[in-house]
Amino acid sequence: MFFYVVFALVIIQRLVELLIAKRNEKALLAKGAYEVGASHYPFMIVLHVSFFISLLVEVMYFKSIQPPNVILLVVFLLLQLARVWCLLSLGAFWNTKIIILPGANVVARGPYAYIRHPNYLIVCLEIALLPLMFQAYFTTICFTILNFIILSIRIPAEERALKEATNYSLYMERKTIH
Repeated sequence: MFFYVVFALVIIQRLVELLIAKRNEKALLAKGAYEVGASHYPFMIVLHVSFFISLLVEVMYFKSIQPPNVILLVVFLLLQLARVWCLLSLGAFWNTKIIILPGANVVARGPYAYIRHPNYLIVCLEIALLPLMFQAYFTTICFTILNFIILSIRIPAEERALKEATNYSLYMERKTIH
């Protein structure tokens, strides 16, 4: 039962985030922003939807639903707080797509003051931890690898676009000095 509650809450969280992303996208596009990396975005959608399907199938049909590992559960809950911190720090710039507003200053507050892509790090950890909490090892291994592959395409595309259209290069210079 606990698995289904956690699963449902994470799905609801993701759906709310998609609504926020759509609202932010619409507002940014109205200000002259543009999308980068649209060609790989459908693969990200398939990856994330498949992740949840795989997790559900593996836990329901191939495992006896056991109580979650409490330590992993606590870490996962802390990651959710960090996820919200990322979202709040980026504010209107947070999105599931790469939306670039030319001339914008890169957000350098919250977790972005410390590391370059905290939201991607959090997603990587979530993709590993959520299935591990419920002993879904196939989902953990498979989707951790697939996520790294998609991020190896996405992060360079995002960084190139930010360097071309924003103050990202200056932001990176400051990060290397500290």
